Amino acid sequence: MKAVRFHEYGDPDVLRYEDVEQPVPDAGQVRIRVAATSFNSVDGNIRGGFMQGPIPVTLPHTPGLDVSGTVDALGEGVHGIEVGDEVVGFLPMTGTGAAAEYVLAPAEVLTAAPTSIPLPDAAALPVVGLTAQQALFDHAKLTSGQRVLINGAGGAVGGYAVQLAKHAGAYVIATAGPRSSEQVKLSGADEVIDHTTTEVTAAVSEPVDIVLNLAPIDPEQLAALLTLIRPGGVLVNTTVWMPAPSDEQRGVRGIDVFVRSDADQLSRLVALIDSGELRVDVARRVPLAELPAVHAQAATGALHGKVIVVAPAA
Repeated sequence: MKAVRFHEYGDPDVLRYEDVEQPVPDAGQVRIRVAATSFNSVDGNIRGGFMQGPIPVTLPHTPGLDVSGTVDALGEGVHGIEVGDEVVGFLPMTGTGAAAEYVLAPAEVLTAAPTSIPLPDAAALPVVGLTAQQALFDHAKLTSGQRVLINGAGGAVGGYAVQLAKHAGAYVIATAGPRSSEQVKLSGADEVIDHTTTEVTAAVSEPVDIVLNLAPIDPEQLAALLTLIRPGGVLVNTTVWMPAPSDEQRGVRGIDVFVRSDADQLSRLVALIDSGELRVDVARRVPLAELPAVHAQAATGALHGKVIVVAPAA
């Protein structure tokens, strides 16, 4: 089968589109005929060798944490999943990824794929959707009526975060650039601040309960966002290389988020998609052989929106 792998850490040119042996599922695993995976920024960090501490992988390594596809083989002891099922999942970060024609997955990370969108597009959901879900609800404990500022709402996580916060009954203030401001409005933001022309701290007129930071900003800028949060509120930060600041005097907590796979949460997001309450936005669909070019675009900052990587047809 075909797969994209890197045999050494480095720039995007270490990625190779090559022939590899088709995997065989062990006990508790299923084999998936991949419809698509997606590109996440962590893929580039793993490939570059910057995540060897928290995410140690074995070389050669196949990237691709998101997967959508069709189950085609079962290992021993797998129940509740059948050959032919269409599934979606967030694969183990240290394991072999889905940038291939077939991938193995622990049965427990998978859930039924949405039926209302094309199967490849479902690969745009797991990592970024779960990041938004866990940041807002597991960590920030968002409830109806609260005011939330989503800093960096123009990215893939931000699109889900705006939708999920609005669905929960929050008042949503979002920052975005000109390229993505209309999309953020369509996602349901009550206010959109253009961070390229306006100082965010000056544009927010009333305190917020929650700040969700999704942007790679300077530590000083992140600390300034604390001043917008009411006493007892929370700042949740997804840029894991920069710890979230706190303001102990006012009881404002800073929390760093590191997303985890959760099939139950993913199933609830799928249900929202199929009920029309959550939209999946895909900016571009590229064939598997072009994944190295996607990594190269991301490395130069030229990648915009969620890109899914489609496996070769059977």
